[in-house]
Amino acid sequence: MKTAVAVPAQPLPIDSIAPTLEHRWIEKGTPLFLRTVLALFSGGFATFALLYCVQPMMPMLSHEFAINAAQSSLILSVSTGMLAIGLLITGPISDRVGRKPVMVCALFCAALCTLASALMPNWESILLMRALVGLSLSGLAAVAMTYLSEEIHPQHIGLAMGLYIGGNAIGGMSGRLIIGVLIDFVSWHTAMLIIGGLALIAATVFWKILPESRNFRARSLKPRSLLDGFTMHFRDAGLPWLFLEAFVLMGAFVTLFNYIGYRLLAEPYHMSQALVGLLSVVYLSGIYSSAQIGALADKLGRRRVFWATIVVMFAGLGLTMLTPVPVIIVGMLIFTFGFFGAHSVASSWIGRRATKAKGQASSLYLFSYYAGSSVAGTAGGMFWHYAGWNGIGLFIGALLVVALLVAVRLSKLPALTGNQNA
Repeated sequence: MKTAVAVPAQPLPIDSIAPTLEHRWIEKGTPLFLRTVLALFSGGFATFALLYCVQPMMPMLSHEFAINAAQSSLILSVSTGMLAIGLLITGPISDRVGRKPVMVCALFCAALCTLASALMPNWESILLMRALVGLSLSGLAAVAMTYLSEEIHPQHIGLAMGLYIGGNAIGGMSGRLIIGVLIDFVSWHTAMLIIGGLALIAATVFWKILPESRNFRARSLKPRSLLDGFTMHFRDAGLPWLFLEAFVLMGAFVTLFNYIGYRLLAEPYHMSQALVGLLSVVYLSGIYSSAQIGALADKLGRRRVFWATIVVMFAGLGLTMLTPVPVIIVGMLIFTFGFFGAHSVASSWIGRRATKAKGQASSLYLFSYYAGSSVAGTAGGMFWHYAGWNGIGLFIGALLVVALLVAVRLSKLPALTGNQNA
């Protein structure tokens, strides 16, 4: 299969999602498609490994620094919070200077800040380095989806987005797994140095193999132009609801994984830190679901698939409320399967509905996504403190109710003209 390369004499708007002669799409089955998905897989791996490697350390940090669960969660929440803020900056910057340079710089800076965090002497300086990690990672998180929506053929965007999100899932799993196991045998400082080194390798692979953009067109960074782009997205009938979905779904997901370790380390389970870290293998279900459900949404339509993934999350949450460990693990698997499927569908939907200023649209979606992680991830600590796992279940359940109601509303939206799957 060959990629179309014909170019008209007069350029057409790149933001149109319908295929035109100007678009030099990267199509499934070509070497460029393989390079692209491998590079974005590597970038997603590094991003989520660096971001979430600290999650299994939270109970240990509570003990070492004499802080409660909500305070310990700040080591993740400051990163996701700064990442959310950075998304509002790096997305528009990529609209001006290009996608690949921003993403490459982001990955290298985040890896170096992670190495530095392992050498910090106190809690406050650790939080500062973690904030810089989050700010750096915004450069890849804001731009990766936009790059895919610009370069990949529309018929294959769901699959490509799913593979990228699969890299996110493997990174999140690997970061938790490596740290969760290592800190039973070495200091958390050493474990962080290992994660930082792996991220440097992933950043190098990303830099070397990612194809240069072929459909990118620079946009103005004038404040008026940026304001017009944000205003346009919030006037869309579907995009603001997708932004809200990102907030509540990610908030629910991070809350569960922030505090499940506290539950399993305490009575009546008394699991070891390494065993709790090994439970990160449940992310394998997310790796599978992100690609498979993304492809299913391409085939059946996002409206038909999206709400079902949230119902799956409800089912998984319900199982985690029971006592037997095998049932809890199955619940975690199902919950993770539903979440990554939902994220795959919603993130590819953004690229479909945003006909212009795609970088800004992706930034707003991911701003909401990581703001949900930061706000809900820390707020969940109060529910844990006052009501234990029942409180966590109540909090997550409320977030999922909101998500399901919004998904039903999205299913009733009229499609964009000429694009029945948007």
